[in-house]
Amino acid sequence: MVSLAAAAAALYARMASSVSRPGLPRLVALLPLFPFLAAAPLALTSSVIVRATAAFFLAWLCVFKLALLAAGRGPLDPALPVLPFLITALLPVKLRGAAGAAALTKASKPVSLVSCAAKVAVIAAILSIYPYNSRLHPYARRAVYGVHIYCFLDLFFPCIAAAAGALGMETEPQFDRPYLASSLRDFWGRRWNLMVSAILRPSVYDPVRARAGSPAGVLATFLVSGLMHEGMVYYLSLRRPDGGMTAFFLLHGACCVAEGWCARRWAARGWPSPPRAVATVLVVVFVAGTSFWLFFPPLCKDGGEEKLLEEWAAVAAFFLDAGRKINGIVRSTD
Repeated sequence: MVSLAAAAAALYARMASSVSRPGLPRLVALLPLFPFLAAAPLALTSSVIVRATAAFFLAWLCVFKLALLAAGRGPLDPALPVLPFLITALLPVKLRGAAGAAALTKASKPVSLVSCAAKVAVIAAILSIYPYNSRLHPYARRAVYGVHIYCFLDLFFPCIAAAAGALGMETEPQFDRPYLASSLRDFWGRRWNLMVSAILRPSVYDPVRARAGSPAGVLATFLVSGLMHEGMVYYLSLRRPDGGMTAFFLLHGACCVAEGWCARRWAARGWPSPPRAVATVLVVVFVAGTSFWLFFPPLCKDGGEEKLLEEWAAVAAFFLDAGRKINGIVRSTD
């Protein structure tokens, strides 16, 4: 029902935006959808993971896409055919190229089966570790969680893109090997969760930069990202956020500004850049260390960690049971 209601909301957005001009008239027409999309994931009470995923798709990405649509910007365009509009509005994808029929002319880049198999193997190994989670050091557990989050997202999003590709739509990639980032700006701007970057750039960074300069744009972008992550914590736990996510992203925003300033001064003096391997290690260590300190505690406190582990244990049990049944069917046919 949530999926059908969200699809109906997206169809209404396409219809309303096609008969209203960008600006206040279109914003007024789309405004009733914002509280609906924020509230819809709360109807998904049976699964914390499903509720949080729906919140990311609807309460964050879709709301921002509709806000950009009201301004006549962003990935949505009322000229898009119905199916591409629905997929772009409701899922974490961005169509390549121009809007409309041109978006249907090319297929998506095929998903690497080797990469997917490797991530499935890593997730399976992590799920086998979770029963012994209490024996691990807290930092070791959080390192495992970080790898799990990355593998899950970088497996899930390409599968969505592959489904869009099967329907004839070419989409942009969501991740680009973030573990090879040579700077924080490279990590956040060009490698990690690129759909979010593509939404925050026109909605937050560009307007603030035009009025207050690039450093203010960067800080505002990370502040908004932090506030939205606080919202995601609420959808996960249904408890009041504690500000840890905002602190994490503001810290990274300030470090990105400082990093850019230092890089310009470094280049102006003609000093050679540090070896890429060294820079990559420093980025990974900094991201991991600050995540252990600020990012993961809001997710893990007050029973949140246990709930997530219970659900992932249920996922593992489901696939094990399915594997046994498939194996039994194969043996019975031999």
